[in-house]
Amino acid sequence: MLDYIINVLRDNPTVPIFLTLGIGFWLGNQKFKGFSLGPVTATLLVGVLIGQLDIVVGEPLKTVSFMLFLFAIGYSVGPQFFRSLKGEGLMQVGLAVVEGLLCVAVTVAVAKIMGYNIGTAVGLFAGSQTFSAVIGVGGDTINALPIDDSLKQKFISMIPSSYAVTYIFGTIGSAWVIANFGPILLGGMDKTRREIAKIEEEMDEGEFSAQPGLIVANRPISFRAYRADSVYFNRSRTVEEVEERLASLGHRLFVERLRVGGEVIDAEPDVKVRRGDVLVIGGRRETVVDEAGIIGPEVVDHELLNFEAENLPVTVSKKGAAGMTLGELRKQDYMSGVMIRSVVRDDVVIPLKARTRLEKGDVVTLVGRQDEVAVAVGEIGFPDRRTETTDVVFLSLGVAVGCFLGALCYHWGAIPVSLSISGGGLLAGLFLGWLRNRRPTFGRIPRSVVWVMDNMGLNMFIAIVGLSAGPTFVSGLQEAGVGLFFAGIVCTTLPLILTMIIGNKIFKFPIAVTLGCVAGGRNAVAALGAIQDNVQSTIPAMGYTVTYAVGNFVLIFAGIAVALLV
Repeated sequence: MLDYIINVLRDNPTVPIFLTLGIGFWLGNQKFKGFSLGPVTATLLVGVLIGQLDIVVGEPLKTVSFMLFLFAIGYSVGPQFFRSLKGEGLMQVGLAVVEGLLCVAVTVAVAKIMGYNIGTAVGLFAGSQTFSAVIGVGGDTINALPIDDSLKQKFISMIPSSYAVTYIFGTIGSAWVIANFGPILLGGMDKTRREIAKIEEEMDEGEFSAQPGLIVANRPISFRAYRADSVYFNRSRTVEEVEERLASLGHRLFVERLRVGGEVIDAEPDVKVRRGDVLVIGGRRETVVDEAGIIGPEVVDHELLNFEAENLPVTVSKKGAAGMTLGELRKQDYMSGVMIRSVVRDDVVIPLKARTRLEKGDVVTLVGRQDEVAVAVGEIGFPDRRTETTDVVFLSLGVAVGCFLGALCYHWGAIPVSLSISGGGLLAGLFLGWLRNRRPTFGRIPRSVVWVMDNMGLNMFIAIVGLSAGPTFVSGLQEAGVGLFFAGIVCTTLPLILTMIIGNKIFKFPIAVTLGCVAGGRNAVAALGAIQDNVQSTIPAMGYTVTYAVGNFVLIFAGIAVALLV
């Protein structure tokens, strides 16, 4: 019976691939005292285990999975990557490049000192920098080298085992070094928090510092009904006067609907409100509760509150809105009745401060009545409504053209030089992601689809790598030796420490921004969360988005450099 099952798995590699993915994702999401392997490492280890059955998987599927992953990465970070190449972002770009170069230099130096071969060095780089894409691009680079095929296979088989040994400290260690040791290294937690307080004060400075239209994402907008019963309504007031009265208290609230004389009507600026009328007030929940008391008691009026309030993500694409601060944006006439729930840049929630400046490609979530939100959308950008439709022509031709250009090869003497299809796929994603951001009427790939391409693409590739490496994984691990683990600690820690010092002392970034930059340059998402928890602020995200976009590009080509230099 066992032999029959094994033969079925060998004859039908689709089964072990999806079995590896399912178990790998499940295992990777399990936590023990706050630690988890993560889906990538867990999938690799499960693949290695199942791969002991000597399962052969064709190369095309592995390549297609990896190309989908690389294109998704490029598509996601493309807008921010190209925006960062000008203006204030250039300093952060510079730090991300420095960090990538340090990661390469330290890894190559350690590999040469320890006498590691190319495959071990590439796996060491991928694991210590927790950048799984290097497994693919490193293997492609080794395949293109003018060496014996048997050596190529030996080196490529060493990559996953070296990655697995060094990845665990790469993940845990980088988060600890940046979030806990970083503030101490750069002057202490007290100094870090003083700098954060100063930055937040400067960003909040001015008349918009306490506007409820500028809220953190986890504070929902609320609409509640109140009867006009206070002394303020001893004489009739217009809707405009009521909103001005609420604004004079330092808060931004809107009258959304009214029940006047028993009739439900929309709120227009000149509509008269008299004692006994009922008003729907919209704004931040706690502000509505605290300040609407000047109107009168809250009442239950289901009919009055039964209206469509839109919660709409909008991609900033209009020249007028891009470059505005949030304080400036909320002053615009078209923002009347519209509140800002959150601002996301490259999937990172950025601080909602009056002086936070919007950039093209930011996703601003607007809340308000549909007609009012529609006016604001026309001035800000492109509505990012939920959809299941993907522009498959754009996606497929983009990957095809990118891979074709990457496959073109120039020979420099005896050495073949090319972007490789991996580099071509990434660059195609970067360019087309930027183009989609500039012209949002085509090239639509829903975020859920990008997530599937990113996560399923990478992990299916990793599953196939694990299955293929299974028979040689243990021997490769034995050949690398226990010293590889300690080599990984050096390769993880030293570049982080040097980059933090350079960012703070030479580039003169504030400590919190420096920590965010270093986390972004290493694509260390877990580290960003740890930093923000530690300093109790979202300010580090100001340094994360640009360096994250650049880091994706730099680390992939850094992996190629490691293979060539070793």
